[in-house]
This record gives sequence, C-alpha cells and structure tokens, in this order.
Amino acid sequence: MILHIGFDDTDSRVGGCTTYIAALLVEKLLSVGVEFSEYPNLIRLNPNVPWKTRGNGALCLRIKCDQNLQESVFDKVRNTIRENMNLEHEGTDPGIVFFEGAKIPREIQFFSNKTIQTMVNLSEARGLLRKHNASAIEYGSGLGIIGALAAIGETLDGDHTYELLTYRKARNRGTKRMLNPESVKQMNKETTPQTFGNIDPETGRVLITPRGGDPVLYGIRGETAEAVAKAHHMIETSEEIERWVIFRTNQGTDAHLSRLVPIADAEPYDAVVIQGTISSPPRLVPKRHRFFSISDGTGEIDCAAYEPTGVLRKVARDLKIGDAVKAYGGVRPQSDLHPLTVNLEKLEIITLTSKFTEQNPECPICKRKRMKSRGSGQGFKCVKCGFQSPKARKRLVEEKRSLVEGLYITSTRSRRHLTKPLSRYGREKTKRPSKMISCWHNP
Repeated sequence: MILHIGFDDTDSRVGGCTTYIAALLVEKLLSVGVEFSEYPNLIRLNPNVPWKTRGNGALCLRIKCDQNLQESVFDKVRNTIRENMNLEHEGTDPGIVFFEGAKIPREIQFFSNKTIQTMVNLSEARGLLRKHNASAIEYGSGLGIIGALAAIGETLDGDHTYELLTYRKARNRGTKRMLNPESVKQMNKETTPQTFGNIDPETGRVLITPRGGDPVLYGIRGETAEAVAKAHHMIETSEEIERWVIFRTNQGTDAHLSRLVPIADAEPYDAVVIQGTISSPPRLVPKRHRFFSISDGTGEIDCAAYEPTGVLRKVARDLKIGDAVKAYGGVRPQSDLHPLTVNLEKLEIITLTSKFTEQNPECPICKRKRMKSRGSGQGFKCVKCGFQSPKARKRLVEEKRSLVEGLYITSTRSRRHLTKPLSRYGREKTKRPSKMISCWHNP
C-alpha cells in the first residue's frame, strides 16, 4: 500500500519543531520495514496567517508498506507526535492525516494550493477528509489538520527545492549554536548558486542557523539533494549533530505569490500580486519605513517597504507618481492606525514615468553658460559674453531617474521561506525527481 502521512502544528511560539518529528519518524518507520517513496516533503503554507508559528511549515511522509504494517505505522506516528508536541502552550493544535492511495485527488491538491495562498477554514478540511475517506487525529482546536491535509495535497510535481536540516543534541538546545562561520562562507563560495540563502551579502551574517531554542542546528537550501548534501559535509561544527534529513520543499519557489489580484478583491492575510500605478509619493513612516500607494482602476491600496527589507526600502524612496509596478506580498488587515496594506516581498517596476523640467538655453558662443531671461517675450542674454537672442526659448529636459525597470526582491536577511531569490530565476523545475540519492538521512 501507498500511504501519505501529513502532520502540522506540533510546535509552539516558544519551541519545538515539526520537522524534527519528521526526522524522528524517518528512523522509526524505516526500523519497522517501510520504504520511503520519496524525500519527506516540507510544505510552507501561507506565511500571513495570524496563528502561524515561525515558518508555518507542514510535513508529509510518503511511504510504501505491506498492509500488515499499517497499524504499526499508525502507532509509531501517533506516539512520536504525542511525545514531542507542545500541547501545553496556547495556540498549539496538532493534526495528523492518513491518506491511502497512489493518486492524490484534485480537490485535495486545490485545497493545498489555496492554503498556501489564502485563508481556509477547518470545516473545509473536515469535509474533504470525509469525502475522500482519509483518517485524521485532532488535538486542541484541530487546526493542525488544515496543514496536515495541505501537505499531502502539495505533491511538488512542478518547481521545488531541497533543504538539509541538522538537529542538535537535547543537552545543547537553548545554547549558542557552535559552528564555524568561516566554513559557511567557504561553503557558500563553492556551492552557489546550487545552494542559496546561506549568507547575507549586505552584512556578511550567517543565515543557515535559526535564532530560537528549537532543535535545528542549521539548514542548507539548494537546487538538488546532491548540492545540499555536499554543502552539509563542508560545515564545521563544535557540537555533535544528533541527526539530519534532506527534505523536498516548496521553499524559494514563490508558491504563495502566483495570483494577480485586483485591488478591490485583496483580502486580509492573503498573499497577492497587484499590478497598478503609483498614486501617491513615497512617505517615511515614522522614520525608517517607506509607504506608498498604488491604484489599478478598481481601487487604491497602500504598500509598505519596512526597514529590514533593505533593497525594497531604497527602491520605494525613488518611486514617482505614474510609475507602473507589480507589488508582491501579504495583505495586512486594516486597523485604526493603518488602512489595508501590502507588506512588500518584491516589487517589479514595469515602466518608469518620464518627468521633464524647463531649462534656459545654452549660450551658443560660450557653450558652457546658460543664458538668463530678459523678461517675458524678450528672449535671453548671456551674462558672460553679452550675446543676445530674442528668439531663444527654454527647452524641456528629461530628468534622469536613479531607478531602472526590473524586479527587486527584499534583502536576503528578511526573506520569507517561500520567497524565490533572484538566483533561482531560470532554474525552476517542471517535474519531481526520478529517484532519491542513497544517503538522504542519518540515522
């Protein structure tokens, strides 16, 4: 039988990690004789939902096993998740979904796509579970089954990337992560662009290590399983690694930013692409962030380039009314202080408006001096050589813009997991891998 095991929301805002549970299950399920049909899938869902924990990632394990192993598999999954979930923390609502069959129904695939881009409700997930005879286990409010089902539905048949995640020994969690930053820089130098997001090019800061108390030591993202495995072996650490696993994932694919939405249809917490023209000049709010408005004929909406976005904040500063743009990002809901706002992840400048200023004519004798007006209708005179011309007129000169047309992406340090970096453009994949590398996990 082919079994898809989805689970989500086992962590909390203060700790835990759903990918760590997946790493544990890789070892436990292999020990009972199952075969993994592909790499564990790490599916990042809509990053704008208000109840998410950190990266909003859900997991799916796709396995082949004999029918007589089914109950043993169910027990391993239930027990491992129960032992490692943070149910005592508010907002942790784990969910597990088991779906049997080689083909994932289109409805579940569509639900997954919707979950990555917009808001979905629990009743929709429960309805699909009943319709397609999937079994589920809910804890708390049961919200975790939304992500669990979405992870099953996203089969990554198109573009995808890989991430190798390493995990710390329990005794080291909560302490400073001990790895050699120079080895990360060397790894980055030798493996880019087959790996990405390792180093912040603006500050030189290492980006492969998280900052919280979760069990992840570091994670390396790349285009192939071979690339992240190679990079992993180049990292020097001063602490023992408990285990590591390669995941196949939708990270770095812009899976959430694929819907072109009229401004009138933009909903709070959605991930959207909006095309329009700049309708208000950029403003500083309060002293670090740049805000501007765009309109598209259906309405007007604010866009925010916050200080950590770096590149986007600088680009926003030089926009002018009339510039045609595409804004990519998540919709922040309206409040007493702010209208509906797109928090920018990317900005594409389609066309720049031209602005002209009037200049006095240049003296044809001196060549280097602009003449001065003698008064209305009386022409111009050069104050340097005395040349006069009653027929001379002011001329229109186009102002030189500091911006150029093209795509601008938020600085590396502030990118979301799903945001596609420039290095990935032209490297998009169109099908899943035909086979797995032999060493994709340890133990």
